Amino acid sequence: QVRLVESGGGLVQAGADLSLSCTFSGSTFSDHDMAWFRQSPGKERVFVAAIGWSDSNTYYTDSVKDRFTISRDNAKNTMYLRMNSLKPEDTAVYYCAAKWVGSTLHASTSMYTYWGQGTQVTVSS
Repeated sequence: QVRLVESGGGLVQAGADLSLSCTFSGSTFSDHDMAWFRQSPGKERVFVAAIGWSDSNTYYTDSVKDRFTISRDNAKNTMYLRMNSLKPEDTAVYYCAAKWVGSTLHASTSMYTYWGQGTQVTVSS
């Protein structure tokens, strides 16, 4: 059974940087595409970024592509999200998600099989 555990969230001021981690267990990490989603209070969970089995294949939502960097270390079974120049609108619970590796990276929550419990990121103005 795949288990995902996020860490690294917290309270920061606007303009600060923060890094999130997602630790994967229960299967072969490199056999899975990974992604970050986020959910603000009262809103739907939305796509942030995805990464294929290698670092060379990544996909971002437009609002973060110049500020966030998704990466993975297959030797450590861990995915990362480096968030720079954070804005108050980045405030959300951030979730990592996993799916069996495919030919295309996906932004839809319905495509992902496994989910972590989430980590809160709060950006104050």
